[in-house]
Amino acid sequence: MMSGIDDAVLQEIAPGVYAWIQPDWTWWVNNAGAVTGSGGTVVIDTCASERRTRRFLMQLATRTHGAPIRVAVNTHEHGDHTHGNSLLPADTVVVGHENTREGILADIIIDGAPPFWEPVPDWGNVSRRPPSVVFRSEVAVHTGDRRVELRHPGFVAHSAGDVVAWLPEERVLFAGDLLFNGVTPLAVSGSLEGSLRALDWLAAFAPELVVPGHGPLVDARALPYVLAEQERYFRFVQKEAARGLSPLAAARQADLGEFADWGDPERLVLNLHRAATEGEVDIVAAAADAIAYNGGPLRTTV
Repeated sequence: MMSGIDDAVLQEIAPGVYAWIQPDWTWWVNNAGAVTGSGGTVVIDTCASERRTRRFLMQLATRTHGAPIRVAVNTHEHGDHTHGNSLLPADTVVVGHENTREGILADIIIDGAPPFWEPVPDWGNVSRRPPSVVFRSEVAVHTGDRRVELRHPGFVAHSAGDVVAWLPEERVLFAGDLLFNGVTPLAVSGSLEGSLRALDWLAAFAPELVVPGHGPLVDARALPYVLAEQERYFRFVQKEAARGLSPLAAARQADLGEFADWGDPERLVLNLHRAATEGEVDIVAAAADAIAYNGGPLRTTV
């Protein structure tokens, strides 16, 4: 049975640090979070739809006794993490990488999702709201004496604008979509090589707890296993791409093996399109191949 919006839960993972965990982590269903201090709240990502974002913000307000949301961070441009920006208070400062701002401004899916998914997502009353404060490498934001470091890896990985939010005192890392846990990762709008490099970059933080962009929380004991698992997947994609077949043909012949139980296995097709293409991937063609591989539209619970 697929999970729904009522299965989402706001977990306090350290004093004043929250993870918004939204099973079943399929298309458009992400994790987000927040950090609260004496200077108000810093939100880390929003959600894809109005109803999901409003539920997140409502639960956050309850847990933080209505602390004002001073800053919102976007870990990257994709709509499952950013469509809800427009539902934040007007005086909230949205912060992200400069490439994330460009990506949100260019996003056309927010204007109406194409019929690639079933059901076709209903975003609700959301509008395009990119970061108004951008950076290239790193910047820190503070709420009272609590420090949140925002860092870009310095290369294209999941996207061109990936940012992690690092809490050095609590040793908590919000990894965005640089890390998926038990869910098929996606690199179609980024780089396979960069996605692999990012795994070592994440490990170097030596976090006690990681909030991945999709999937359950990862503690320090499980992190090496999760990183190694994701590395094996991207190596698998590269191996299949090297066969010289079309992305769809390669995916149909591939044996998913240990990755067969991961959600959204059709993402293999899009990742193979990334591996086979220099420059920007034709998303419409890649999505059509993913639908053909899947035997119908891609599932979502948004």
